[in-house]
Amino acid sequence: MSNGWLLLLMAGLFLGLGYLGVPVAFSLIAGVLAATLLTPISLPSMIAQLFNGVDSEALLAVPFFLLVGELMTSANVVGRMINLSQSLIGHVRGGLAQVVTLFSMFFSGISGSSSADVAVLSRTLAPSMAQEGYDAGFTAALIASASTMANLIPPSIMAVVYGATGNVSIAGLFLGGVVPGVLVGIGLMIYSYFFGPSGFRKPRSSFGGIVIAAKDAALPLVIPVIIMGGILTGWFTPTEAGMVAVVYILVVAIPCLNWRHVRELPLDFARTGLLYSIPLITVAAASAFGWLLAYLRGPDIVSGWITHAAGTSPYSIMFLLVGAFIIIGDFVDAIPAIIIFMPIINKLTDLGGINPVHMGVVIIVTLAFGLITPPYGLALLMASKFVEVRFSVALVRSLPLYVVFFATIAFSIFFPDIVLWLPKHVLPESVGCFKSPAGTGYICPG
Repeated sequence: MSNGWLLLLMAGLFLGLGYLGVPVAFSLIAGVLAATLLTPISLPSMIAQLFNGVDSEALLAVPFFLLVGELMTSANVVGRMINLSQSLIGHVRGGLAQVVTLFSMFFSGISGSSSADVAVLSRTLAPSMAQEGYDAGFTAALIASASTMANLIPPSIMAVVYGATGNVSIAGLFLGGVVPGVLVGIGLMIYSYFFGPSGFRKPRSSFGGIVIAAKDAALPLVIPVIIMGGILTGWFTPTEAGMVAVVYILVVAIPCLNWRHVRELPLDFARTGLLYSIPLITVAAASAFGWLLAYLRGPDIVSGWITHAAGTSPYSIMFLLVGAFIIIGDFVDAIPAIIIFMPIINKLTDLGGINPVHMGVVIIVTLAFGLITPPYGLALLMASKFVEVRFSVALVRSLPLYVVFFATIAFSIFFPDIVLWLPKHVLPESVGCFKSPAGTGYICPG
């Protein structure tokens, strides 16, 4: 059987079983094993590839970031960050909607997980929004959209997986995600101000009130500084930064802010293990799927199609990939999508002469957008469930917010110098810059 037919068999089994409701991991494994039987590859070697997919030190950062978010959420430490957001922006039109977005920016710098963001926002702010007259559909749509910033503003679990799978600088992806993450936040704030429900107008907080709120939130806000500061100074790898952040929360934050929560710590660890186990089998299956895809020369076939349509223009290649990943993100979770299609992304990155960090940021923003698109839309599904509103209602209310994401994706494609400004100036090596032979400064690829 030709490679083309084997690729169709793999994709057909995966999509067909997924449509029938089979979990993604098992659908992927079914496609892999069926195709393996028709190749010279032995089944034991393919099973070994499943384990190789999760045998990565960089992926160890994921459970630590998940644990950070779980500890901060269950210990109710995030309430101090919500108060700070209220004092900064709660007085403007659509106050609580603005607070949702600003708090999500703060919490994104701690958890790196959209699911954690949705859970926290739904638990803490959704009831207050209902009391102030915000309709449930808008609340769910805004919470889901704001939670996508966790995949852009560092530390991002999606960036960790992308960097570990594609051999791209994780620190560079962290820094590159700041600009699109802030753009999404600003876009959501502008929409909430002009087009969202007005809510209750609260009095503007005094300077003293803001200082007090900032002082109360100081301990949890140190966590992003620990993570990014340690990574950028070279003291920690992303995995070590996650470990240090967990130690800081256990030794400093929780004892100082909510010492009674110490007895609940075993439950927090158990929940984190459960949360990590869910995507772990999918990562293994997606890794084997991606490896077999590369073995069957899938990247060459797909890149040939795209090159035929777009040539080697970096903008055309990225727009075609964005279109493809918007569709892929509708049906496949972001992490397996990254792992499966990474060989194709790398091939097209080389063909278009695109900076790998720039390409990574564009793909991550696109897949983050997939969290609020039907029919999969994990963040929107979770938000609608927590807020207790029909998914269809939340979906309709989220449609105008798509403009924010389209604008952010387009900006990220057309203005790479702005997206890569932070990586180039803070960590030049992460985007391929090298020290000048003259001994001063760096030379960066055009």
